[in-house]
Amino acid sequence: MSLIRNVGTIGGLTLVSRVFGFARDMLLARLLGAGTGADAFFVAFKLPNIFRRLFAEGAFSAAFVPMFSKELESGGGRDAAVRFSVQVLSVFLPILFFFTAIAEIFMPWIVDAMASAYREVPGKFELTVTLSRITFVYLLLISLVSLLAGILNSLSRFAEAAAAPVLLNICLITAVILFGSTGPDPDFTTARALAVAVSVAGILQFVWLLFAVRRAGIELKLLPPRMTPQVKRLLRIILPATFGAGIYQISQLVDVFFATRLQEGAMSFLNYADRLNQLPLGVIGIALGTAILPALSRLIGRDDAAGAQRLMSKALELSMMLTIPSAVGLMLCRDALTRAFFLGGRFDAADAAITADVMAGLAIGLPAYVLIKVFTPGYFARGDTKTPVYTALAALVVNIALILLLIERFDIVGLVLASAAAAWLNTLLLYAGLHRRGQYHLTGLVALRIGKQALAAALMAVPLWFLSGWLAPYFGGAPLDRVWSIATLIVPVIPVYFGALWIIGGLDPESISALRRRGSP
Repeated sequence: MSLIRNVGTIGGLTLVSRVFGFARDMLLARLLGAGTGADAFFVAFKLPNIFRRLFAEGAFSAAFVPMFSKELESGGGRDAAVRFSVQVLSVFLPILFFFTAIAEIFMPWIVDAMASAYREVPGKFELTVTLSRITFVYLLLISLVSLLAGILNSLSRFAEAAAAPVLLNICLITAVILFGSTGPDPDFTTARALAVAVSVAGILQFVWLLFAVRRAGIELKLLPPRMTPQVKRLLRIILPATFGAGIYQISQLVDVFFATRLQEGAMSFLNYADRLNQLPLGVIGIALGTAILPALSRLIGRDDAAGAQRLMSKALELSMMLTIPSAVGLMLCRDALTRAFFLGGRFDAADAAITADVMAGLAIGLPAYVLIKVFTPGYFARGDTKTPVYTALAALVVNIALILLLIERFDIVGLVLASAAAAWLNTLLLYAGLHRRGQYHLTGLVALRIGKQALAAALMAVPLWFLSGWLAPYFGGAPLDRVWSIATLIVPVIPVYFGALWIIGGLDPESISALRRRGSP
């Protein structure tokens, strides 16, 4: 299948998941606001999600997908690939059980390391520990899901794995509707229902992908764990990749560590703002990174350096064509979006204003976050999991230094500005490594097109700025006012951007045709 079709499949289903996520957080904002229950749940939800991103979007996929693809292309074919998958499953399942059990036992100490400041609020620390123990079961399940997703992605069956996160948001929305409380203790009742729903969602996602793998003609079974040569090689690849992805997750933990020491609701502000930021990041960045890794692995396996260069250039053009206007839109529409989606119930105008400022800071780093997803497969597809470790470590050091410099003056906004700056540094280092080795270089033509995309986004910003001012009284009004005002704000500027992009030549039509062509890697 073509890259653009694969990206469209993954991105489209991710968009559906993000829409459900919006609905979930809109309900949460009204029931929990930005108080004790919301903060406790978001910390508890962060724990398994940090490891989910490490496995599903980081180390495991980076190591497993190229090896599975190689087995698939070898003389053993599908049988060899299935045998490799069974060996991996049989070794990793006991490890996951052990790790989950240890985490459950030591959960108070884990939460204390992340959010010790919660001890200062009566009941908040204890609630966070309880919720974290419930949600951490999700880690075991989602790690198995990542194995199944890796198999499906290697077979170019992207739809089932991309649809799995929808189940999570459906479970959370159902929990809020059925068990959410506005009674005397809404924080505990609603937050506990959400935590249980997270683990239930893990079960549903596992069953969904298990059936998908069977439909693909692959039967997995458990065998006694055995350290075969392939499993040993996977571990040799995955350990540095885990450390590299772990550095990024440590960066996330650093953000949590500092956020929990700020004012009440800081974790909630971060979550609600990131919900809007994750829409383009998930639809564009994660979709592209997932789609190009197996394609790039095949090209590199055939020693097609020119094809790998073309593929990454096309991915770069496509990602920036969509990400640059998204970042501009999020910055200019930050007040409109936060008020329209979240204002109401226990989430007041002051909460919306802080969330808007946080979202603007996140939007500054959005193109960098997406570019990291584009550049990193250039290393993983070549079996190089060490270089991303070094770049991520450098970014982490800079991130912490900038937080210490900015947080006192800019509070929570300083936190996200530091993260954005560190992401840009990571992007530059990743590109420099590829360029230095002759594995990828940004051509003048691609750079010119990206510059034109930025110009088209600037032209789009003019009507967007005027419309946001004119429609401001309606963004926090009745539900119908919010719907039509947001639609009036966004819909007219889309043709402005793409029209300007077409006129000034911001994207090569031949590149789009090549991406859509069947048989392209």
